[in-house]
Amino acid sequence: MHDKNSIHKYLFLNKIFFLIFFIFLSSCSKNIYQESKKAYKKQAKTLGKSLRNIQPDSINNQAFNVIESQNFSLRKPNFIIIHHTDQESCEQTYRTFALQRTQVSSHYVICDDGTITQMLNDLLRGWHAGNSTWGNVTDLNSVSIGIELDNDGEEPFSYAQINNLTRLLKNLTEKYKIPKQNIIGHADIAPGRKVDPSALFPWKTLAESGYGIWYDETKLDSVVIDSTFNPKKALKFIGYNISNLENAIYSFKLHFNPSDVSKTLSEKDKKILILLEDEILKLK
Repeated sequence: MHDKNSIHKYLFLNKIFFLIFFIFLSSCSKNIYQESKKAYKKQAKTLGKSLRNIQPDSINNQAFNVIESQNFSLRKPNFIIIHHTDQESCEQTYRTFALQRTQVSSHYVICDDGTITQMLNDLLRGWHAGNSTWGNVTDLNSVSIGIELDNDGEEPFSYAQINNLTRLLKNLTEKYKIPKQNIIGHADIAPGRKVDPSALFPWKTLAESGYGIWYDETKLDSVVIDSTFNPKKALKFIGYNISNLENAIYSFKLHFNPSDVSKTLSEKDKKILILLEDEILKLK
């Protein structure tokens, strides 16, 4: 049997061990972010240097002439892609984006409490969209800003999160003149591969604030579907990749009819498609 002094000594050493372990984990996290920050600055510096001079290409061993023009600016983003993280916390997401081996990133992360963290300059090409298509655009990473919402895909998005998302969208759309119809979800651009943000994301609420599009629900009952209506063509007109029609339908319903998500179109879905076509035509 252990005496009291032995037990107290054991408990004391146990506490010391866990304290050291906690400090070790904390220092590892700090090192991860310090390494990521250092790598960010190095890569940004390298990219900056590469822009100082034009490296002439050639065709059939004949080099291009180079005459620099003074009339230019940086290319700007024209889309905003909204994601949910499908991770346990913002801290886990920060680590995922800071580690080189993950090869993923996003420009912004918004936590459940509304905290906004920027992880990339808006003008840098983030790695958030992957293999994706919207309309004629086949490389969304090159023309978009990625926004990740801390959410596991099975819980409602918090008021603070959506409120600050709206504020961020206001800032970004005004700064870069991004059309409201170009605010879309990861599932929209990657049908069959991605389902974020989930069916619980309030696209209608966002559209009512001026970000993203929605259909005029007051006209839903009066819409007439005539024999010439082609839902496949309508999905393509909106922007969906219809190479796999069932996947395109699923992504469409996830966004515009989340209470009835499936891979088949209902009469309501067809009416929504018609009304969405009208909304997009108004914006052109």
